[in-house]
Formats: sequence, C-alpha cells, structure tokens
Amino acid sequence: MLGLILSAYSCTQDRVNADSLVENYALVTIPAPDLSGITNNGKEVLSLYRKAADEVDNIYWQQNFGDRNAFLESLSDASEKLYAEINYGPWDRIDGKPFLPGYSNKAAGARFYPEDMTAEEFTAFADPDKNSPYTLIVREGDALKTVWYHDAYAKSIERIAVYLHRAADVTIKESVRHYLLKMIEGLKTDNYYESNKAWLEMNDSKMDLVIGPIEAVDDALYGTKASYGAYVLLKNLQRTEELNALSARMNEFQAMLPGDPADHNYVPGSKSDIFSCNVLYCSGYTNAGYKVIGINFPYDAKVQEELGTRTIIFDNIIREKFNRTVHPVGSLLLEDVYQPHVDASAFYWLIVFREIAKGLGVKETVNGKGTVAEALGNEALVLEKAKSNVLGALLCAQEAAAYHISALFQKEDVLTTFVTNTIRSARFGVADPTGIANIFVYNYLLESKAISWKPSGRYSINYDRTWAALETLGAEILRIQAHGDLQAANATLVKYGVAGPESLSDKRLLEKAGIPIDIRFNYE
Repeated sequence: MLGLILSAYSCTQDRVNADSLVENYALVTIPAPDLSGITNNGKEVLSLYRKAADEVDNIYWQQNFGDRNAFLESLSDASEKLYAEINYGPWDRIDGKPFLPGYSNKAAGARFYPEDMTAEEFTAFADPDKNSPYTLIVREGDALKTVWYHDAYAKSIERIAVYLHRAADVTIKESVRHYLLKMIEGLKTDNYYESNKAWLEMNDSKMDLVIGPIEAVDDALYGTKASYGAYVLLKNLQRTEELNALSARMNEFQAMLPGDPADHNYVPGSKSDIFSCNVLYCSGYTNAGYKVIGINFPYDAKVQEELGTRTIIFDNIIREKFNRTVHPVGSLLLEDVYQPHVDASAFYWLIVFREIAKGLGVKETVNGKGTVAEALGNEALVLEKAKSNVLGALLCAQEAAAYHISALFQKEDVLTTFVTNTIRSARFGVADPTGIANIFVYNYLLESKAISWKPSGRYSINYDRTWAALETLGAEILRIQAHGDLQAANATLVKYGVAGPESLSDKRLLEKAGIPIDIRFNYE
C-alpha cells in the first residue's frame, strides 16, 4: 500500500518555502552527557561508538539517495540544505513529495532495487537471497543480481569494524567486548544471529550501542530491505531497575491481550529486559525525519523466542517530544475538559508499554504461511506499528486502572494522552509506515466514535468507546497477523490508511499555531 501511495504523487517543479519546512522540526540540543561515573576507558569507547555511527550515516545516504556530498554542495539555499539533511535527500519524509525542483517521485524501493524493475521480473528472479533484508537487487546487463550489503558497502563496513574493534580492545566489560566482536562478524557476513544474542546478554554496561541494518522502514516496494541506523546510548540505572520489574511479566501481558488466545499463543523469551536510556547520538535512518522515542529489538523471531527482546526507552527524547509537540497539540485541539488529562507521566508509560507490545502477539502465522512479515509483506510493518500503539495503550490503561504503576495518573489520563499523541502522529503523513499506522488508528477511533471532531476543530473523547475500540482493533490486528491474512490487511489499510478531512484540518490548525511536527537534534 505504501508504494501505491507514494507512486500517486506527481513530480513538482515548484520551489517550496524551505524556511517553514525546517520550522516543522523544533531544534533540541542534546547536552554533553554527565560522564562522572564513566571510566576513561568508557569515555574512549563512547567516542569510538560515535565515529562508527557517523560511518553508518554514510551508508544510509547511499541507501536512501546516493552521493551525499555532491548533492548538498549543489544546494545554495541554507534552509533547503538543512531540510535536505533532515530528510536525507530531496523528498519530504512527511508527505513523500520532492521539496526541491527537478526531482521526480522517490522510488518506492528507494535504492534497494533497480527503478525500472517490474513486479513480474522480480517474481521470475530465482535467487532465494533476493528476499533477504540484507541484499540489494541490481542489474548485471539485462539480468537481475543480488549483492549482499557487506559487499555493497564494504569500505564503510571496514571502517565501522575498525572503530568497533578498537572499542572492544579498550572496554573493561567482557560482555561489551563479546558483543562488539560478534557485531563485527555480523556486519561482515550479514548474519546477525550471534550479535543479536550477544547484545541481549550484554546487560551490565552503562553504555549501549545499537548499530547496523535494523528496520525495513524505507522499502515501500516489498517491505523487506533493512535500513542502516545507529544509536549511542547512556543508561539511567535507577529507572532501568524500576522498568525491569516489568520484564518478568511478559507472559502475563501476553495473556492479557484481546481476542482469540490462539491468535497470540507465542511465548516470549525469558530474558527480555527493559532499559531506560538517554540518547547521546543517532545516525542513519534513526536520525532521518521524525525521531522515535523507544525501540524494541531484535526483530529476529528466532532470537525473540529463545531469549526475548530488549526494550529501550529514550528518556530525554520522550520529555522533549511531550513538551514541544504532545502537550501543545492537546491544548489546541482538545475540548477544555480533557486538557488536564494530557499527562507527561502517562505519556512516558504509554511509550514503555508500546515498546513492550512489540515483543508480544504472534511472530509465526498459525496456518503455515511462515512468519508474519513473510505473509503480510509490505503491509507487515504498518500493521506491527499499529498493533504496538493499540496494545501498548490498552495494557497501560489496564495497569493504571489496576493501580500497578507507581506514577500518579489514571486510566483517563492514559486514554486522553494516547488520543492526543495519535492525532499528533497522524501528521507524520503517508510516506512512512509509522505515519500510515497512526492515520489508521486515528480513523478507526473516529469511525468508532471514540473521539468526535467538532466544527470548531476540537475533539471530545468517549472513554468507554476508546477502551472498546482498543480491544476490538487490537484483536483484529492480532487475527490478521496470526493468519497472515493479506487480503484483510490490504482492505483495512485501504479503508483506514488515508488522511481524511478531519486530520487535514488538524494539520492546518497546528501549522497556523506554529506547533512543530517533531524535533531535530543539535549535539553539544
């Protein structure tokens, strides 16, 4: 569906107001971290992590656009250049359109496939490696050929390996050294099973590095090719201890999911954990466009079943997003009676449970269609993101109602904050799975009369209907995933995955009020 949406846009030759586009992203300064508890060895490791992340940035430019330096040097307007850096190319990640004259639509397959490749040609291509998340499809004469990432980006990967090897030599943590060496192997072979396991077993370090081809966010053609990204993180030890108490309850949370239990009979790995971290640096797709506020990795279904997942909550990004985008949206678009329920603590815990929900549900279809990703193809990531949002909100509301969360907020605060964040995130547009997922959930809430849009441009919320909508929608997404029901997935996203007049009105009101869509980073 995402590919169809992108292909519907026409090429534009009109010059846009780049100044106003840049203002859509509030500038947030990431301060130099307090490293008082970090050894000199640890500080050197952090420095090497950042250098490795910078090289990841170079790979991502190649995946998304091409020659970074020549492109940016061709831009004389400072705002156009800055917006191109934000979007990693001439295409706006919010609406998928080129914002610079002279550029056609972005190819649905980014630079993972030949632009002139037909669906029939790809189907006839017999190489089984064509479906790997870690291969490019290129032309060799008139024929198609697969090229592994470690060959396509060999020079950058070698530089990354040098930085990681130095960090492995410097660190005093054996678990960190083991992870870094396994990650080097993964980058050089495109086999990340051992590095994923080593990462999950590395739980005694104050620092963390997430790096490599991680998520299929840019492949709008087949939804399989992974984009390179990196996070350099510093753990909040006290809050991590609090969050990790939830890790032992993963099976309990799985049992709490709505719908037929047969549709979510997956047993989460027993070694799942939850970290609270501050983002020190990010690069590649993790730095492109809007910024995520939590992750749940790895995506490897085998590792998830054997060990589990790691949820990482980005404390500093959550705080900035709430203050600069979520709370202002609630103040502008909710009727007065609901505004006090837009709560910072509720927002934080919504993100916690959203990321937990990524490790729940089902990973393999129940009817022999393979993994959910294989069965649902290009629709899989949109459905997974919608599932995580919906089930995360439902779990958080249930925990708040049962007074299982230490923070002082109520079920109504959770539901109001969830609705506000959904309205806000619908502005991410249809050029990305996250944007479509939020538009999908927004339209479902509207149709269910969980929320009501008024001619004044403000919303009322029916809490009972919102709760019921979360249960019903969550159960249906789990059913689609469990049965690999591609027809239902397509029909659902065609119906709900398009921005309607209400959300377009919201967009105009928020732009007029100067409320940014998201944030961008400046590092001290």
